[in-house]
Amino acid sequence: MSIILFIIILGALVFVHELGHFLIAKASGVRVDEFGLGFPPRITSITRGETRYSINAIPFGGFVRIFGENPEDALESPEDADRSFTSKSRWKQAAILVAGVTFNIIFAWLLISLGFMIGQPTPVSYEGPGQVVDPQVIIVQTAPDSPAQRSGIQAGDVITAVSTENAQLDSITPQGISAFIAEHQDGPVTLSYKRGDEMSSVELTPEEGIVEGQKVVGVSFDMIGTLQLSFLPALVEGLITTVDLTGLIAVELGSFLGGLFVGEGDLSQVTGPVGIVGLVGDASALGLVHLLSFTAIISIHLAIINMIPFPALDGGRLLFVAIEAVIRRPVPVKIFQYTNSIGFVLLIVLMILVTYSDIVKLL
Repeated sequence: MSIILFIIILGALVFVHELGHFLIAKASGVRVDEFGLGFPPRITSITRGETRYSINAIPFGGFVRIFGENPEDALESPEDADRSFTSKSRWKQAAILVAGVTFNIIFAWLLISLGFMIGQPTPVSYEGPGQVVDPQVIIVQTAPDSPAQRSGIQAGDVITAVSTENAQLDSITPQGISAFIAEHQDGPVTLSYKRGDEMSSVELTPEEGIVEGQKVVGVSFDMIGTLQLSFLPALVEGLITTVDLTGLIAVELGSFLGGLFVGEGDLSQVTGPVGIVGLVGDASALGLVHLLSFTAIISIHLAIINMIPFPALDGGRLLFVAIEAVIRRPVPVKIFQYTNSIGFVLLIVLMILVTYSDIVKLL
């Protein structure tokens, strides 16, 4: 089921991204030859007007074949040269390239807004329209290589009870749980929790080295309830949340990439397709709103990664447009083709490495 959900989510994200390129290209007067979901071999297709719409066998991706995006296209069809990508102004070219990223951000905004309309998990410290109801202590993070992480506890789990062999915590609050664990550092502490409709419990023994000066189990929690908003407030709050998430994710990705350049990056921190399948299953187990939020976060990641000025990504193509605007002439076709081919190969190698890392984590 997780694999099916992953394919559906990936298909939706790719469709939205390519739809952005498609619509802005059409609006700019550029000929679009094909709009494809998945990668060839082609399963089926239908042609409407000048565009072929296809469904392809490999479900992990999609594409829009825009006439003239490859500089050699216009040479092969000189009669349509004025409708090629390269014949348009640099501003129109940039708008077409940025459209996919923009649509992914808009899609994330709509998903998060829908979550607020259904009922979004929100800390009780929230200050804004509406009221947070039914607060519970929910795990928000587990420390790497901590007792909590090794036990399988996950963000989103609801703490229902905390106890030891001889004592039990009466009032379940974040402060109460922290104090209880601090008082019982020398023995196992039992955390009972709820994930979706399933109840479970784990025994955790506090360890040193996670937080300086004390033994902890490596889990952070917050008092979180449900915030449900009407249409317009949900859109506003969804926009604010999307902007905040986009900034946070951009900073984290920038820090990671910066670490790679100085030899401090760790690919084990990156999750590829295999890992995402597992995360999709975890999110779906927590409910529809969590799945919507997870999809929105992936959509924002996809948007930001695509804007990296690296060959074969939208950001790399946008860099070429910027260079052409400065030098006032097209980049030689061979340079364009070679850099994109090298970039594509490097991305495939990176995907293989990340997938291998995902598999190793499962073993």
